[in-house]
Amino acid sequence: MNFEAFHLDARIMANLRAMNFRRATDIQYKAIPPIIEGNDILAIAQTGTGKTAAFAIPTVHNLLRRSRREGYTGVRCLVMEPTHELARQTAEVFGKIAQDTELKIISVHGGVDQQPQIEALRRGVDVLVATPGRMFDLMHQGELNTRGVEVLILDEADHMLDNGFIDDIKQTVERVPRRRQSLFFSATIDTKIKTLAY
Repeated sequence: MNFEAFHLDARIMANLRAMNFRRATDIQYKAIPPIIEGNDILAIAQTGTGKTAAFAIPTVHNLLRRSRREGYTGVRCLVMEPTHELARQTAEVFGKIAQDTELKIISVHGGVDQQPQIEALRRGVDVLVATPGRMFDLMHQGELNTRGVEVLILDEADHMLDNGFIDDIKQTVERVPRRRQSLFFSATIDTKIKTLAY
């Protein structure tokens, strides 16, 4: 299926053409319509199948369609990743899809100076891609506001559990609104993943 069939924002379409995205992969074909409709999803997708774009494209589309809530300066979409490298890569994909729009996208992770990340958060961020450790450091310092999160994305859910992030995930869920869209992507689905998702 061509991306034109999803009736995406014209700016996203221009960016997809620049990225040489022509036809949706299987996971994109299945995930994009329900995400645009605002549904929660639990998806099985291996790395290399176009998984990141499968949640980034419709999320950017939805954020562009909705205005930021008046007076809210915090994060609108929170993406949790298990590693620094994945956080950087995912933020890069979001950035390319949202190029030439008003959306601000950053990644935060350990191993680098916090101060530039804090300054970016203070300027306002629409999409935050984060590893749990640095994310909670920033929350505890009062630099990360998630009270108005509209979309929570848990990527590589199986790796997040394998890395022992289950408590971090549960704490994150408690710190974002109950009324939100939740997107879970995992290479495998087992009882632990299903229990966490539901």
